[in-house]
Amino acid sequence: MAALDRSALAERYHTVKASLPPHVTLVAVSKTRTVAEIQALYDLGHRAFGENYPQELREKQPLLPADIEWHFIGHLQRSNVKYIAPFAHLVHGVDGVKLMDELDKRAGQHQRVQDVLLQVHIAQEETKHGFTPEEVGALLERPWRWGNLRLRGLMGMATNTSNEQLVQAEFEGLGELFRRSKPHAGAAFDTLSMGMSGDAPLAIAAGSNLVRIGTAIFGERH
Repeated sequence: MAALDRSALAERYHTVKASLPPHVTLVAVSKTRTVAEIQALYDLGHRAFGENYPQELREKQPLLPADIEWHFIGHLQRSNVKYIAPFAHLVHGVDGVKLMDELDKRAGQHQRVQDVLLQVHIAQEETKHGFTPEEVGALLERPWRWGNLRLRGLMGMATNTSNEQLVQAEFEGLGELFRRSKPHAGAAFDTLSMGMSGDAPLAIAAGSNLVRIGTAIFGERH
């Protein structure tokens, strides 16, 4: 494994930070990254990290500072909720009612309130997950029945394509849904998570206030 180049990491990190408006939260995607890499970014002052794999996150979490905000940004199966329930700061990919039931149950067992984002399916690919915009609307029209879950906002991933007009349209559609949902969703509904290394500017232009960026900070994986 190549030695960790802290100065290069710092340069990439500060470049990414400088490119983002002040109101946009940066989640550093640290999946498959080493504890040393995450610690080095933490030492630069960063606190929000995003992980995709429950068991990997469970192994890393006790080895790193307790004040890290761990964002779970991957597809989460109900059987894996138990691995992240004690400490996840925000679960982004909440894509079904049964998953919400499991998150609510596990949060209750740990006597904590779990912040969540509803994932909305906005892409052309069938492999992506999420509620339809109509399902989100119906969910918010009914009384919120998950006492241990706090709905913080919406999350979506655009189609993986070089067609920027399509990506922009998908982001704008989710931005509109977010604004339309806000009056029905409570005071804590303040987060629109969309945009990654390749499409963050388009997402921010459409209203995103949280982006998930990995390679542009940590460099290419070895």
